[in-house]
Order: sequence, then structure tokens, then C-alpha cells
Amino acid sequence: MGTSRSRASSGSPYEATVGFARAVRVGNHVAVSGTAPIGENGQVSKDAGQQTRRCWEIALGALAELGGRPEDVVRTRHYVTDLDVVDAVSAVHGEIFGDIRPASTMVRVAGLIDERWLVEVELDAIVGDD
Repeated sequence: MGTSRSRASSGSPYEATVGFARAVRVGNHVAVSGTAPIGENGQVSKDAGQQTRRCWEIALGALAELGGRPEDVVRTRHYVTDLDVVDAVSAVHGEIFGDIRPASTMVRVAGLIDERWLVEVELDAIVGDD
């Protein structure tokens, strides 16, 4: 008998061709893929703080779809394109995870897939059985 596996969809047309899901749950572990700050109509804010909030809204929504809560998050990752956005990105992370305090990494990258994106996030969570 294998461990159950479920996934949340991003709605991206590339899921099937690239072979990915927004998030995957295996047993009590949830991994949420790199999540970009894309608004519901494809818009992207120019503000790093707003972009970060949008990323976490999407990522935490996928986590919730698979039965998790922010309190279940054990690791976060931020990929930022410029050191000028670190304070804004960090402030939003602190608002969401200040009491939870997951292990966290922030990496400066040369660029993300869409040049409008200033930040992309990922998370891992361990979801209880309760």
C-alpha cells in the first residue's frame, strides 16, 4: 500500500507539457512550486511588497487546497531579482510568518521568467492529521 499523492493545479496551460503542479501532497508533506506574482487577470504590480503578497496568497491558497495552513509551513524560499526589494519582501514574509518562523532562504537571481517579476516564492509544509 503506497503513500497517497494529491496535487493542486495552478491553472497554467503549461502544467501538462512541462509536467508540474502548483503543489503536491505526499502523506503529510506538501511542496508548493515556485509561485510568481501574477494577478487574476494576468496583471503584475510594480510594487515589490504587493508582488510578494500576491505570491504568498497563491502559494498559501494551494497549501489550503491540500489541507494545510500557514502554521504548517516549515520552509520558505524567496528568489529576488534586485537587492533593493529585500526589505519589502522580508517585511511581507514577517507579517505572514513572524510567529511561525519557518526555515527560510532568500536568493538573488539574475532574472525570473517574466521581467516584470521582482520575486518568486516556494514553500514546504508538514500537515498534521487533525
